[in-house]
Amino acid sequence: MSDHPTHWPRAIALVDMNAFFASVEQRDFPSLLGQPIAVTNGLRGSCVITSSYEARAQGVRTGMRLKQARQLCPSLIQRASRPEVYAGISTRIMQAIHTVCPDMEVFSVDEAFIDITPCQQLYGSPIEAARLIKQSVYRASGLLCSIGISGDKTTAKYAAKLNKPDGFTVIPPWESRERLRHVAVTELCGIGEKTGLFLAKHGVRYCGDMEKLPISVLARRFGNPGRRIWYMCQGEDPEPLHTEVTAPKSIGHGKVMAPNTRSRQTILTYLQHMCSKVGARLRRHDFEAHTFWFGLRTEQQWLGEKVRLPEFSSDHRLIYQYCQQKLNHIWKGQGIWQIQITALDPRPAAMQMDMFASNPEQLTHDKQLNSAMDDINQRYGEFTLSPARLLNRSDMPNVIAPSWKPAGHRKTI
Repeated sequence: MSDHPTHWPRAIALVDMNAFFASVEQRDFPSLLGQPIAVTNGLRGSCVITSSYEARAQGVRTGMRLKQARQLCPSLIQRASRPEVYAGISTRIMQAIHTVCPDMEVFSVDEAFIDITPCQQLYGSPIEAARLIKQSVYRASGLLCSIGISGDKTTAKYAAKLNKPDGFTVIPPWESRERLRHVAVTELCGIGEKTGLFLAKHGVRYCGDMEKLPISVLARRFGNPGRRIWYMCQGEDPEPLHTEVTAPKSIGHGKVMAPNTRSRQTILTYLQHMCSKVGARLRRHDFEAHTFWFGLRTEQQWLGEKVRLPEFSSDHRLIYQYCQQKLNHIWKGQGIWQIQITALDPRPAAMQMDMFASNPEQLTHDKQLNSAMDDINQRYGEFTLSPARLLNRSDMPNVIAPSWKPAGHRKTI
């Protein structure tokens, strides 16, 4: 490294926590250290959210059914997830990173990109800045992380997974193309199975093969994302960091039911639960919506339709009322596995009352009632005040959404 400049034209780091949820469990319960554990969505959860490295060594993987995981690892210890705890630790981690290098994109609850370029001279080199970040993460959380450093986001993310757990992998930008040359294109973040098949048909299986494929081929098929893929495979991903949390394009909530549920009352309970969740999330971030998608998943397919309210709203009662009307139209008694409610067009809530509202006095009353209920639930716990039907709601705990952010619109569980 001494033969190369300490100041890089562009320096990007990716911080990736090691088996984050499982590591938190082992940190908080020392008897679990060194043990194979699987975190599930509550003790009734049947799917592995994440697993410790001891479990992974025996073949346990994220998304695997718990029954299969136990067959691979008979000594597997199941742990119920604690999303509020994980979210709190994640927030502390992101705050710690921010104190070292403020230019940061929170990629997920346990990953963040950091642009070290502006602060590398302050710390002497990108590598020293990354070491400080690693130390800060540990001080803030008591957890180890893996870091990848390179000149672009894709190569940094690839580097971060090379030496887990507790990795620290540097791929200088002048080495990126050669280091990626023999890496399968599907190893890179953002290149899925379908894109990989398209590239394979054009003779591109490894990143080094991309040199032989004109960028225009990818541009015609995928547009600008295709152009980015062409550069990604050559260690020159041009994508900037997205440091701002953009307004959501949709706000939704779904829940898995007991398989083959046919009870109308049970479906209505789940429906009201999801409408209450979505309404509360809209209000928490001062959004309202006019169009919602209501869906029920059978064993074979989704049954769903758009639901349009008479006006933009965040009132869960109104959402439930109109979704309930749709239920008879889309559901004919089939067994149901899952339910989903999604606000499709959220917008900032109107600051002034709509002069054309059908019943402005009732609208004012409903907003005041919802505000009082939200204050009580925020203080004493979710659903402290709720519709009577929700006394029978599922006891499955909340989960952290993939788009979770520690601040802004997506700070929700």
